[in-house]
Amino acid sequence: MGLILRLIVAAGLAADAIVHWMFAPDMAYVEGGSIGGDDLFRIQAAVAGVVAVVVLTYGTRWAYALALLVAGSAAGAVVLYYYADPGVLGPLPDMHEPVWYLDKTISLVGEGGAALAALAGFFVAGGRRREEEDEMFEREPAGRF
Repeated sequence: MGLILRLIVAAGLAADAIVHWMFAPDMAYVEGGSIGGDDLFRIQAAVAGVVAVVVLTYGTRWAYALALLVAGSAAGAVVLYYYADPGVLGPLPDMHEPVWYLDKTISLVGEGGAALAALAGFFVAGGRRREEEDEMFEREPAGRF
């Protein structure tokens, strides 16, 4: 079960990374904030790619928590900037885009799937560790505490 969750998280983050990397040059026109839209998309792509590798490599609760943070925040941003125009948010440019297209759908499905699988993985990884600790204590001979 843990391997399947890790693969789902990594695949979702990979979809997120690919879409953001492809669209980074198109976001150069976005103004406002101290971070350009193209740089923001490149940063998102790099972070998603690195976290996908971390989840595949480690599969720990911390790796899943990190994946949940990255994927969940990206999915939230897609939905927020589609439905609302919050303007410039601190260093972030005004990314409002009230149109929908296939690549945005791929990104949202990947991010949402990765976030849900990361949430499940967080609890599965935690349960697996408790089971290992329980087994360790069961193997100890009686009276050695």
